[in-house]
Amino acid sequence: MKTCQIIKTLLVLMSVSLSGCMTRTDFQSKLNHELPLLGHRNWIVVADAAYPWQTAAGVETIAAEGEQLAVLEKVLVALSKTTHVQPTIYVDKELECVAEANAPGITQYRESLKKLLGARAIKTELHEDIIKKLDAAGQTFHVLLLKTRHTQPYTSVFLQLECGYWDAGKEKSLREALTAHTSK
Repeated sequence: MKTCQIIKTLLVLMSVSLSGCMTRTDFQSKLNHELPLLGHRNWIVVADAAYPWQTAAGVETIAAEGEQLAVLEKVLVALSKTTHVQPTIYVDKELECVAEANAPGITQYRESLKKLLGARAIKTELHEDIIKKLDAAGQTFHVLLLKTRHTQPYTSVFLQLECGYWDAGKEKSLREALTAHTSK
């Protein structure tokens, strides 16, 4: 084999190996590393297997080994230990209408998801509307997308991060005070 061919082969093998490391990272290590960096307007998505690899610069996709609900549980536990962010949870509106005959086990999945999310407030929107929000966020803000091997439709769970120590009511009060202050 010529030296040039050997070098090309090594470069190809190295790039395959490196790309594998970049997309098959231990999701929990990645989450633990990035969570302190994430804040208001960032997203974490725990996606099903068919979720597309998005190309927006701010969307980072990681192949998360493990069952989707187990991955989601680990994300929720990690978020519950922070004080700087809290999630607004979105699920696809379509999930409510997926028939058991078309996706065996979907009824059990919905029940397990409901149990896992507990008393948390859940927003349901059409899948395409959530994707539009995610696309817009990914243009400016970081989105950590954990892609699982789960193979049921419309089961991705989207977590839009909000400030953990400041809410909409406090923001409204501040804006009113600011308006009053500037009109003097």
